[in-house]
Amino acid sequence: MLRYKRHYYTASGLYSEPVAAEFLEHAGEEQTHADRLAERIVQLGGEPDFDPDTLSTRSHTPYDASAGLMDMIKEDLIAERVAVASYTEIVQWLGDKDPTTRRVFEDLLAQEEEHADDLRGLLERIPQDR
Repeated sequence: MLRYKRHYYTASGLYSEPVAAEFLEHAGEEQTHADRLAERIVQLGGEPDFDPDTLSTRSHTPYDASAGLMDMIKEDLIAERVAVASYTEIVQWLGDKDPTTRRVFEDLLAQEEEHADDLRGLLERIPQDR
């Protein structure tokens, strides 16, 4: 979510308006993912960890400070692919042990795949020299 928010606010250039809109939409959806996971953790008797001091060390992808629009899209696509791989592995690991949590991750996985498709589409529509 933080990556997309940064990219939303810093995107610039001729093609930035529709790309920034996509970044903002994805940021909102990623926040919803975090909320759904926090809710499920609480349902299971745990406590969600939003400690900003350790958040980046627990992330599957590094925070990205790309300046160019194409670099932002490419880095976000990489992050989405990592999320797809991670969520796929979690769904497989859960199997039938916790069908409710598995369904949550299946929903998140579908949205991450959609995000990756969106970003791939942006890469195809924007001239590569930008």
